[in-house]
Amino acid sequence: MGTERTLEEVLAPVITDPGRSAVLLDVDGTLAPIVRDPEDANVSELFRRLVVDCTNRYGLVGCVSGRQASEARRIVGIGSIPYAGNHGLELLMRGSSEAQVNPEAERWMGQVHGVIERQDQDEIHRVGLRIEDKGTIVGLHWRGVEDEEAARGLAERIAGQASDEGLHLHRGRSVIEIRPPVTAGKDGAVRALLDGVGAAWALYAGDDRTDLDAFAGLRGLVSEGLLEGAVCVAVHSDEAPPELTERADVTVDGEEGVRELLTLLARA
Repeated sequence: MGTERTLEEVLAPVITDPGRSAVLLDVDGTLAPIVRDPEDANVSELFRRLVVDCTNRYGLVGCVSGRQASEARRIVGIGSIPYAGNHGLELLMRGSSEAQVNPEAERWMGQVHGVIERQDQDEIHRVGLRIEDKGTIVGLHWRGVEDEEAARGLAERIAGQASDEGLHLHRGRSVIEIRPPVTAGKDGAVRALLDGVGAAWALYAGDDRTDLDAFAGLRGLVSEGLLEGAVCVAVHSDEAPPELTERADVTVDGEEGVRELLTLLARA
């Protein structure tokens, strides 16, 4: 997609019609910096205030995350907006205390976790591989461990076993996720969040390969006549896939770029 226009120009249709616009935001790498341990992720107070300001302005503000929806809410710290978690396998609506989980994915939880339970736990501990329990998904993380090569090798071996058992894999930034063989993605997540909202325009901002699905989801809604237009924002980093910038309407540079984006949305 072309990126010659300024950020203000690209955002104009959303900013000028806020009541009929939706703002959808990725969490890790967009609202919260990528950190070594996923449990340490946090949204800054400035970003939190800007998102709250957006909720008072736009028809819908929501978050889409690869984390469990409840974890995404904890990190963002705003209970008055909806969250799509686990790449669309969960939906936590505003004011709700419990996420709606895809029932088909739920049926595979035992098999997903069984792959990890059958491993040599001492070996996992020895190489420093971190296991993230996300309910229907399990993440294998090796970012920042002493021997990343050994930890990644073990993660690949475990992932191979999971794949042999018919489970799905997703590779991200120093992580492999073991997922149930259920059709889901951020394309479905943005559709679920926008369902029944009546938005004319929708914006999505993200930094990772999975966010390409969200871009495609919004553009699909436009082609179906369910949205008048969409704005896809790529958040650049050294680890971002080149396709993200290629398919975005505009690119912002890391944390500073996200701050500029949120400020324009909240205070235009």
